[in-house]
Amino acid sequence: MSKPRIIIADTDINYIIPLQLKFIEEFFGKIELEIITDKSYFAELFSSPQTADILIVSEELYDTSLQRHNISNCFVMMEQYEEGMTDELSINRLSKYTSVQKIFDEITAKSLGLSNIESDVKRKSQIILVYSACGGVGRTTVAMGISTCLTKNYKKVLYINADRLQTFQRMLENQSAISSVELYTNLAINNKNIYKDLKHVIRKEIFSYLPPFKAALMSLDVPYEIYETIAVSAKVTDEYDYIVIDADTTFDESKASLLNVADKVIIITEQSDTSVYSTNLLVSNINCTNSDKYIFICNKFDKSNSNAAISSDMKANFVVNEYINKISDCENKSCEELSRESGIQKTAFLIL
Repeated sequence: MSKPRIIIADTDINYIIPLQLKFIEEFFGKIELEIITDKSYFAELFSSPQTADILIVSEELYDTSLQRHNISNCFVMMEQYEEGMTDELSINRLSKYTSVQKIFDEITAKSLGLSNIESDVKRKSQIILVYSACGGVGRTTVAMGISTCLTKNYKKVLYINADRLQTFQRMLENQSAISSVELYTNLAINNKNIYKDLKHVIRKEIFSYLPPFKAALMSLDVPYEIYETIAVSAKVTDEYDYIVIDADTTFDESKASLLNVADKVIIITEQSDTSVYSTNLLVSNINCTNSDKYIFICNKFDKSNSNAAISSDMKANFVVNEYINKISDCENKSCEELSRESGIQKTAFLIL
């Protein structure tokens, strides 16, 4: 069987190289990859009939005459593109300036010829810890919004709410708690392979999630460390791309251990003096030298109010990576609605 022919055409070589490397990394030796950066050569090539499994072409080079060729999947990279804009039936329009991973995932998901090729790179599951130094900053709202965004970007996500007393279920359709007596007994033991014991109770609405416990951890005599045990035992199975742990604000040995095992840590703050002060204290107690691991998000941002995160008086000991504008009536919004917020989408892209 011949290898799928993939053509990537764009006059901007700096843009095209990362996408080229991504295809090589994933499908080395299993595809025929052609890179075109010269406009004249592109026109000459398509002056005669061409057959290709995938054509990824810049908006500058695209022409409706390309539809006369035998191209199974055509993706036009748009400089400016809004979801819902009218498409020609035979092409797919993608925003050029999203992450390479997002572009790659959308192309592979929509191209049958590629989805059946086994990737040379086995992606390891990652643990994403969402944490904050003080309550009320919208940590769970952000965590569930991110989980939805990652899922919509073709990732398998397991969401684990790591509160001592859980209330996250109010945002879901099925709010019922885990009822299995046997499972609670196993949770109290803190078996290192606990994921295989609870896998059957995992639910899925948009993303997969561990249902709420029927009572607080203290009432169930279950240690807080159980959340780390569940996440780590789920990670080794590689069933999920991302395991999102939404952890409460208590800073103790258990939380320090979670910070250590997490592949990425998203720290949520607000622009208020109190929130920035609390985040400064947290930063002084953890090692944030790995800038790739720690992502700082300012939630509920209102540009009309003063921002302590950039104030010379407060002197924040961290740099905000992304701002999420204040979401009106966020308490009553569904996960799907939250995932449409640009700040939450951009935060998810920082993970991808």
